[in-house]
Amino acid sequence: MNPVLQTELITVVSGLPRSGTSMMMKMLEAGGLAPVTDEIRTADEDNPTGYYEFEKVKEMKTDTSWLPEAQGKVIKVISALLQDLPAGHRYRVVFMRREMTEILASQRQMLIRRGQEPDKVADEKMAAMFEKHLAKVGEWLDAQPHIDVLFIKYNDILDDPAGSVTTLNAFFGNELDAGKMQAVVDSQLYRQRKK
Repeated sequence: MNPVLQTELITVVSGLPRSGTSMMMKMLEAGGLAPVTDEIRTADEDNPTGYYEFEKVKEMKTDTSWLPEAQGKVIKVISALLQDLPAGHRYRVVFMRREMTEILASQRQMLIRRGQEPDKVADEKMAAMFEKHLAKVGEWLDAQPHIDVLFIKYNDILDDPAGSVTTLNAFFGNELDAGKMQAVVDSQLYRQRKK
């Protein structure tokens, strides 16, 4: 791809909550992409290395005036908000997948730590809702000519960091620092591993 176009691209890390989006943000930052964050939500026990969030993302339905500043950078947008990205830009989306049982277990632990009720919705019902949502988002992404997508699994990154980084870097035209990206992968943070 033309280097000029590369600088105009907005890189987006997306996926369900607790699917490894923060880890991917950290990997891409280590690889050389500047993250768009406001650091309002700080690191905690659930995300010891930080959330990499930008509050204005939640207001994209009504205000995207800040989006041009994200060109050549990377921003986190949860899957439920992807369709709010305006079509006037080109995007490169790294979409995180993760074993559904692990996502649900991770969310449960986060709710418990925050003193919230973890059983408001049964796991089976929540899993079905998430799978339906992911299918809908996948269909939408396929229909967007201005968006290039790489689906990558959190579990695969932890099991084979080198192979996953090679795949990821190829998606970026091999312009990122693969060694630094791989060094970010920390298996000790893989706390809800599927048995």
